[in-house]
Amino acid sequence: MTVQEIISALGLEQATGDADRLVRVITGGYASDLLSCVMAGAADGNVWVTLQAHPNVIAVADLLNLACVIITEGTRLDEETLGRAREKGIPVLLTEETTFTVVSKLAELGIRGEH
Repeated sequence: MTVQEIISALGLEQATGDADRLVRVITGGYASDLLSCVMAGAADGNVWVTLQAHPNVIAVADLLNLACVIITEGTRLDEETLGRAREKGIPVLLTEETTFTVVSKLAELGIRGEH
C-alpha cells in the first residue's frame, strides 16, 4: 500500500508532501506521541500516527526516513512546521479522527506494526 492509497482510503487531508513521496510503499506503522519512543520503535518506510504537530516531528520523520506522518484529532501545523515538512518533502497528512481510530483503520488495510 502506498501513501497515496492511504490518503484515499482514510480520506486524509494532505498538508505537505512531494508527489514522488506519495507513491512510496508503506513498510509498517507506528503510533506514539513520545518522540523518544518513535525514535526507538519506528522503522524506515513506516507511517507514523501522532497528535503532535511541531518541528521536532518533522525532524524525527526525516531522521528515520518515514514514509509519512498522520496527525490526528484535528491538530494543525504552524507555519514553521509546514515549512520544514515542505523543505524535507515529507508527506504530512491530517485528520479529525482519533489516533485509535486511524490505527484501527490502518490495521484493517493491512498495515502492521514492527513489534
